Amino acid sequence: MNTFTPVTLKTGRLVLRFVQPDDAGAIYRLFTDPEALRYWSFAPWTDVAQAEENVRETLAAYADGSVLTFAITLAGSGEMIGKCRLSKFSAQNRRCEIGYILDRAHWGKGYAREALAALIGHAFGALDMLRIEADVDPRNSASTQLLERLHFVHEGHLRQRWIVAGEVCDTDFFGLLRADWEAGQQKVA
Repeated sequence: MNTFTPVTLKTGRLVLRFVQPDDAGAIYRLFTDPEALRYWSFAPWTDVAQAEENVRETLAAYADGSVLTFAITLAGSGEMIGKCRLSKFSAQNRRCEIGYILDRAHWGKGYAREALAALIGHAFGALDMLRIEADVDPRNSASTQLLERLHFVHEGHLRQRWIVAGEVCDTDFFGLLRADWEAGQQKVA
């Protein structure tokens, strides 16, 4: 990947757009919620400077093509309610990793599935990926169920892979092949 040109993905209720410098406040709110970050790979943020740095890193990643991040916003209001991204690209193997977070106030409404379906479609379409991977804390049953509804397959378990805020955590790995995604989309149609 060389660089990411701004693109907007639209669904029935959402607009996924590139992160902008004035998103720092919304991003800070996302990453300070201990419940939303319960199964994340780092502890909740404690300073808005962390969000400002995250925005700078996101903008730099668009420029160098290393990470493609979208702000998940409500189509009607433009309110930012989450983020989703593709990272760890392997151009040779046409593979990447998916990540996401949604504001807790918007859990249970199908927004994460809607946003990730758009992101996955973009990855397999415009970006020509063959495989998308996800790394999930096995205790995060909501995330596991979301991935399975999106046709990801559980492919492995690593014990004691992460230490987050002093807690040792395991990892479950999931993979989604373009062929499986396309077959799943045909069933829906």
